[in-house]
Amino acid sequence: MLAATLGVPAISTGEMLRAAVARKSVLGERVEAVMAAGKLVCDDLMAEVVRARLAEDDARGGFILDGYPRTLPQAEMLASILDGVALDAVLLVEAPEDVLLARALGRGRADDTEEIARARQRVYQEETAPLVAYYDSRGCVLRVDGSTSIESVKTAIHRLLGVTAG
Repeated sequence: MLAATLGVPAISTGEMLRAAVARKSVLGERVEAVMAAGKLVCDDLMAEVVRARLAEDDARGGFILDGYPRTLPQAEMLASILDGVALDAVLLVEAPEDVLLARALGRGRADDTEEIARARQRVYQEETAPLVAYYDSRGCVLRVDGSTSIESVKTAIHRLLGVTAG
């Protein structure tokens, strides 16, 4: 919704990887087992995917990244990919683990079992949570309560970014 309001592409690495698996592409074959186990795809491969996507014409005027970076090395790779261009904001949509688990199980995707969702939560705590301090030190983290309705989250994000919904 935010991407449509801003007129920029929403780039979801998870969607890109799931589509590659569904197409049985070379990329999909490389990441299928890793994703099925609830683990993160290696940093070099993710950087390759993101670099290629950000080079497309529609991303030249801006973009929203969803699902990347997920580790400190990926954040450093993203900074290298952006070559000195600073991020405008990093949105941290926070919700209690029980809410996240319920939402994951409610999506109905094959890789959204309770075991995999809990594994993803452990990976988040170990590998992704440190990004909050990394981006906080750069002054670009904006926190949003993600346990509320989609409409409330959207309104909060628009307010934080100073965006008027069209």
